[in-house]
Amino acid sequence: MSSPTPPAEFSTPSELDQLPDRDAEETREWQASLDAVIRHAGPDRAVYLLRRVHEYAARSGIALPGLLSSDYINTIPASSQPAFPGDIAMESRITALNRWNAAAMVSRGSLLGLGGHISTYASAAWLYEIGFNHFFRGKDGDGSGDQLYLQGHASPGIYARVFLEGRLREDELDGFRREAGGHGLPSYPHPRRLPWLWEFPTVSMGLGPLSAIYQARFNRYLHNRGIKDTSGSRVWAFLGDGEVDEPESTAALELAAREGLDNLTFVINCNLQRLDGPVRSNFKIVQELEARFRGAGWHVVKSLWGQAWDPVLQQDTSGALVRRLVEVPDAQLQTYAARDAAYIRRHFFAGDALSSIAAGLSDSQLTELFEDSRGGHEPLKVYAAYRAAVEHRGKPTVVLAQTVKGHTLGSDFESRNANHQMKKLSMAQFRQMRDTLELPIPDSALSGDLVPYWHPGEDSEEVQYLRDRRTALGGPVPVRRVVAKPLKQPSSGPFEALEKGSGKQEVATTVALVRLVKDLIRGKETGQRWVPIIPDEARTFGMESLFPTAGIYSPKGQTYEPVDVDQLLHYREAKDGQLIDEGITEAGSMAEFTAAATSYATHGEPMIPFYIFYAMFGFQRTGDQFWALADQLGRGFVIGATAGRTTMTGEGLQHADGHSHLLASTNPAAVSYDPAFAYEIAVIVKDGLRRMYGDQPEDVFYYLTVYNEPKQQPSMPAGPSIEEGILRGMYRFRQADSHDAGPRIQLLASGTAIHWALEAQDLLLSQWGVHADVWSVTSWTELRRDALNVDRARLRGEERTPYVTAALSGTQGPVLAVSDWMRQVPDQISQWVEQDYSSLGTDGFGLSDTRDAVRRYFRVDAESIVVAALDQLAQVGTVAPETVAQARDRYGWQG
Repeated sequence: MSSPTPPAEFSTPSELDQLPDRDAEETREWQASLDAVIRHAGPDRAVYLLRRVHEYAARSGIALPGLLSSDYINTIPASSQPAFPGDIAMESRITALNRWNAAAMVSRGSLLGLGGHISTYASAAWLYEIGFNHFFRGKDGDGSGDQLYLQGHASPGIYARVFLEGRLREDELDGFRREAGGHGLPSYPHPRRLPWLWEFPTVSMGLGPLSAIYQARFNRYLHNRGIKDTSGSRVWAFLGDGEVDEPESTAALELAAREGLDNLTFVINCNLQRLDGPVRSNFKIVQELEARFRGAGWHVVKSLWGQAWDPVLQQDTSGALVRRLVEVPDAQLQTYAARDAAYIRRHFFAGDALSSIAAGLSDSQLTELFEDSRGGHEPLKVYAAYRAAVEHRGKPTVVLAQTVKGHTLGSDFESRNANHQMKKLSMAQFRQMRDTLELPIPDSALSGDLVPYWHPGEDSEEVQYLRDRRTALGGPVPVRRVVAKPLKQPSSGPFEALEKGSGKQEVATTVALVRLVKDLIRGKETGQRWVPIIPDEARTFGMESLFPTAGIYSPKGQTYEPVDVDQLLHYREAKDGQLIDEGITEAGSMAEFTAAATSYATHGEPMIPFYIFYAMFGFQRTGDQFWALADQLGRGFVIGATAGRTTMTGEGLQHADGHSHLLASTNPAAVSYDPAFAYEIAVIVKDGLRRMYGDQPEDVFYYLTVYNEPKQQPSMPAGPSIEEGILRGMYRFRQADSHDAGPRIQLLASGTAIHWALEAQDLLLSQWGVHADVWSVTSWTELRRDALNVDRARLRGEERTPYVTAALSGTQGPVLAVSDWMRQVPDQISQWVEQDYSSLGTDGFGLSDTRDAVRRYFRVDAESIVVAALDQLAQVGTVAPETVAQARDRYGWQG
């Protein structure tokens, strides 16, 4: 093979042109040598030599930019595969049983119309079995064991293995997707539905990989802070190649590489198929992923081809076969897996060099290459890849394992575009599968309409081998365990400071909450357990004082002198830093929060995460992650700072949050509060610590909204019912004079709106002779949930009264509710208010202006509350209708 000799000098500018050439003659000699190789041995030989030199230079410690891709072959050659430590024949029988029972479980459920997924696990069975038998560490050994983020659609195979272990019965397998009775198996990994088994919810695609990265990072955080030795824990994340299209899947790759998370392994099942067709029909997803992960700084191991390919590749002395493998797009590769030998000879092995290789192969050998011989289907190849992953130091590792979707399910399933939607096998297909897997299932067992599960018996060699392997690795996985470890409640001092009020000083509730948390972090009782998480807004929230005291977590410590080192509140990073400043990533912050919020189960170490975010960039931006947090039974405090539609001046539409409480109300685990005063915050946080970290911890998380508008903070009113009212959702803050005659109305307000309501109370009395009681509503959502529970109790025959109904019972006049949120937030309670009910809110998009102007725009300012109150009183006949028009004129409320 020959090619034109390239010119010695290139016209395209290079960054090397900026460096002086200390020996131009030597440079020309190297270039001439390359020219000679190209002329006499061809460009393929030149590429080979350059790559070997590049690899040698890297091993020698010379800093060179890494290559982004390699050939479409296995990273670990057959000659370098480690010895397999297990019994391959035994593990093959175990894997076959799991394949069978997974398919049987889904097929039996499909007879009831329940559905399920078969093909994903069929492709990934060996990827899991090698891990279960040789790598995944359980919780019975030292430390916390490994954390497994298992691919959601592969859950039937995991259930099948747990069944073989004896942790599930046959009747429980028949409960797959039948949860209404309270004893079924959820479709996917759902800790809330099956809390003894699943640790991490993963079927919301993309969130599993992102969460896994931050879990590995949090493991290091716990270790570096001296809370728990997690050096023996590894995080394994299993995902499909199609899942990587989700931006969250690869959003934090650089973080994992930057922090050297070699306790993290991604295993990507590259079966080349999405839910409906090829992942990269005209391209190659494996090569794309390799380049992406290498470019991000990861160690990449490719396990693409099985043993049948090893001797074939050895015959490729010209490199033609390797080039052909790179050229073939993924969709065509899938087609080869479904075609006969003649098609493969004609379309793949075209050309003299390739046809000569194919001539030495039988038809069955040819079809085996593409139908069965994939690296992800062979235990020796998978074991070699996993060994390379766990032994690599300094970088996270991704294993790219090529498989066939629907493998062993028969020709009707394998590599078919529609196999994700195929929910069951016919009995004839099960017979074919039995023969393929060489299972000892008699024809008589397959003569009916219901395919049987197959278990070799409690005393069988297979079950004993499986259990022995798990015992050696530290017990069963997956498993979720919670060991009761209540935290000592903090002293009363920090809470009492807020309950006393601020005197004449004006303090925003955001500042009040931050002061409370800073005091709690300093406390001896739980101080070290707090995990403050901030997406690069610490100074916005007044939390920069934590920089020099608590320190900002960095696994490298601080390798530089900060520019503000001479200032009191200087930027200080530390290996044992407590504060996590994530940068501008709410998704990353939320993933970190979840890892901390579930540490009580994952590591047996309850932590108190405190995640504070800006305006609507919480529930709106990462709502799916909040749902996954609830599913994972996370506990902690979520703070929506600078909350509300009108409290931020000048920020405008994309920052003006008037709907997060509505979004939060849809999450059953979110205990949501919109406190108006600092003392309310103190009561709520104290109760949250008790509920989430006390003797009987609850699987909830607290969501508080706080404001950036400075106001005088009153002291906590006296009275035994105040604290109860704060926690249950409302209490009367200021009552009108009950002895004076005149129209009456009840004003309900939450958050910063309490100040408009109090001003309106004064205006109503002084200018219109109307007496108004002002109620502080700390939680519209908690009031609604209480009322819903009462409704359900009534249907069971219990007689109870909703708290909101009882609180307003006997009060005079209609009810007008107002908040800095859209009207649907206060309207949550309307049906349980016996009085005439109306509301004001900030519906619509936000806008930039002064607070007063924006509140007038939304008609929620004090004067607007007065107009609305008079209108409501006019409708019930207690004020004259013309009074409303007079109020509109007085306050310039026209138009």
